[in-house]
Amino acid sequence: MKKIIYIVSILLTAAFSSCEDFLTVESPDKLTSEKYWRNASDAEKGLSAAYSKLEHFIETWAFAEVRWPVEAYREDMINLGRDAMNYLNWVELSKFTYTNGNSQINLYWANIYRGINYANQVIEKVPTIDMDATYREQILNEAYFLRGYYHMKLLLNWKEIVIRDTYIVTVSPSEVGKALSTRTEAWDLIVTDLTKATKLPATLKPDQLGRATSGAANAYLGFALLTRAYETPDKKNNYLDAALTAFNNVKGYSLEDNFLNLFNGKNQNSKESVFELQCTMNSADGAHYKTQMHRWLASSELSGWDEILPSDILVAEFKKEGKIATTGNYDTRAYETLFFDDAYFNGGGGDVYGLTYNERFKNEKRAVFRKLLPATWTELRQSRVGYNIPLMRYANVLLMKAEVLNEQGHPELAIPLINEVRAVHGDMPPMTGSSQAAVKAQIEHERILEFPLENYRFYDLRRWGKTKAALNAVGRNFNPAEHDFYPIPLTELNSNDQIK
Repeated sequence: MKKIIYIVSILLTAAFSSCEDFLTVESPDKLTSEKYWRNASDAEKGLSAAYSKLEHFIETWAFAEVRWPVEAYREDMINLGRDAMNYLNWVELSKFTYTNGNSQINLYWANIYRGINYANQVIEKVPTIDMDATYREQILNEAYFLRGYYHMKLLLNWKEIVIRDTYIVTVSPSEVGKALSTRTEAWDLIVTDLTKATKLPATLKPDQLGRATSGAANAYLGFALLTRAYETPDKKNNYLDAALTAFNNVKGYSLEDNFLNLFNGKNQNSKESVFELQCTMNSADGAHYKTQMHRWLASSELSGWDEILPSDILVAEFKKEGKIATTGNYDTRAYETLFFDDAYFNGGGGDVYGLTYNERFKNEKRAVFRKLLPATWTELRQSRVGYNIPLMRYANVLLMKAEVLNEQGHPELAIPLINEVRAVHGDMPPMTGSSQAAVKAQIEHERILEFPLENYRFYDLRRWGKTKAALNAVGRNFNPAEHDFYPIPLTELNSNDQIK
């Protein structure tokens, strides 16, 4: 990914948004789609365009304002920051009062479908290129990975989606018009695409760092199958078996001792990173893969915009087991995810960017996020940052695998995986209890502590059938029948005459 991330994919952007004539009229001074796909370099550039839509990677501030409001504001572990209350479209997401005209929902949907269309163009065009056959297969399997990944992001957020498995050249009704697919049809496509991608290399050359591997494909395949298992009770055991096979094929990774450095730019593409959004401050060749994410995530005391905060429930969950870590403190992940009023940040070994907690938070003693903020005060105050964002970590694979094993009736096999995450990331002693119920409760606890701001919480709750209980408990007016999934965006309804 390091190599292709700098490539600006102007051709593909134009091909998607311009009129049909752009691709059909012959012109000696214009590069058409038919003339473009000539060699391996063109294939890489096409693939780069497909990668460019990962996690709604819109430049600067818009990246944060699409991803986290849509995915995180509906979690019980998240509160809106003070400034966020000024944006009605964000408040609607948190209060579950949104409509299908909500701007962030529409942007989220549209951006993913752009990524899908770019992936489809690679799948359609690359087989015609005369190039090294092995590398051609790798590029195609990466495109299948991305297409499966993007469809999965949609299916996690919408009950029904439009399957897009062909390249759309124009925006004419004949091409755009397509009915919604069933969840079964959508899951089938996702599983098929991710299975194809499991043939990717396990390791990559240095100049391909960050691109999808067989490990990433198997991790997301396992995630898809685990989710599908809960949705399909009559086939649950079959999908759990398949998920376990996928997770067992995620090989060559291990946990990192320093949890904090996975998220602040100090340990990028680490041995724990299965798939990671590649960012950079490098602007060579017009690249723009830096954001103002840190400003959006940081509280006002930390020179941020105060848009997102941890809920009291999240803070309480970190403190739930007491100060039993080997450090003598709470679970280490508490201190590396949050800044909060604790002796550790007031002369007990830690600080808040060079000051004590009391010095930094003079006016109000509140918990704020530390995770995903840069390591130094200088970096925190700069306009933009360009460090990577982990999307799938080995810790997630271990905890999902533990969940599968426990659901299969083997808590004794799940416990060592849970304890590994607890010991390495939390400096915590082994879990207590050995029953299936105890292991299930521990997995739920560990996932809360492990993944704040990584946006898995809502999908976890829905998988476990706990959205209503969890969100009603924090005063949200949540109705699963209405709010477990977002409504089809108004922009799609206006452009797709096959959806009623």
